[in-house]
Amino acid sequence: MEPAQGAPPGNGGGEALLGELEALVRDVERASSWWERRGVDCAILGLSLLALPAGFLCLRSENVLVLGLGITILGVSHYTLTVKGSHLATHGALTESKGWSKIWELFFVEVCLAFSAEYAKYGHVKIHHGYTNVLGLGDSSTWRLPCLNRFVYMFLSPLLIPIITPLVAVERLRKVELRLAVRTLGLISLGLYAHYWLLLNVSGFRSPGSALLCMFITRSLLAHPYLHVNIFQHIGLPMFSRDKKPRRIHMMSLGVLNLPRLPVLDWAFGHSLISCHVEHHLFPWLSDNMCLKVKPVVSQFLHEKKLRYNEDSYLARFRLFLSHYEELMVQTPPITELVGLQ
Repeated sequence: MEPAQGAPPGNGGGEALLGELEALVRDVERASSWWERRGVDCAILGLSLLALPAGFLCLRSENVLVLGLGITILGVSHYTLTVKGSHLATHGALTESKGWSKIWELFFVEVCLAFSAEYAKYGHVKIHHGYTNVLGLGDSSTWRLPCLNRFVYMFLSPLLIPIITPLVAVERLRKVELRLAVRTLGLISLGLYAHYWLLLNVSGFRSPGSALLCMFITRSLLAHPYLHVNIFQHIGLPMFSRDKKPRRIHMMSLGVLNLPRLPVLDWAFGHSLISCHVEHHLFPWLSDNMCLKVKPVVSQFLHEKKLRYNEDSYLARFRLFLSHYEELMVQTPPITELVGLQ
């Protein structure tokens, strides 16, 4: 890997480049209204909450099309709240208030997602963002399951995500303070039971088994793209060692990839997880809408400085992982030699 052209030599080069880019992004942010900075994403989350009653009521119908509509509404709303909502809340991108940020974090991560807010923030913000693609730390290794073959992993394992998520959360409660464990367990139980209770009392399901089956279907509706997106955007890109990792701007330009705009996933997962993942890793405090707004600035800057700006299609990445599954998901990836960038 050759050194980036236009970057000053030494460790200060990366910091100077990142500082220059951040100044440009801050200018765009200051010139943006509250609606652009936070309002658009808050409105999407609000609409998803408001759509829930319609989804539960549709499940009362015996018409197959209306029933399918209800499952779709609940499934898409669930992923909007659990993926987009928890992601933005974990990064504090929904509000400038620390108090409200904590409330939204607990609501979206523990009540909606059924996971521990502390571990979500530690694993995602501190480790994954702090050490993106550094082997043994933020290398997305939690998504690698070497014991599974490619077809089981890509097509069947996503269905286990709604079941595994709360189980992993409960297992990790052993490592936190008692008061935090009680709070997390209570909020997770509240979210799961509320979903179950609404299916029985609003949607009119007559048996616990049918209600639980509907919970599973709605919570796994977008599980396949959720798993795929999490591996497509990092695994298979350059990997770094702890002692020879590049400066932050090089780490993010090399180790992060953007997917194209996909309407359903843009809505349910957010731009920062789909088409603006590079921008999100460089400036994680930005909301989804702001990541989309600064995308032209970031891409133009990286191209002008001869830095990588990784982009690929969903289908191309899917084919890559199917054809190189052993290399990418089973074997330990090699460390990329970054000559001149350390």
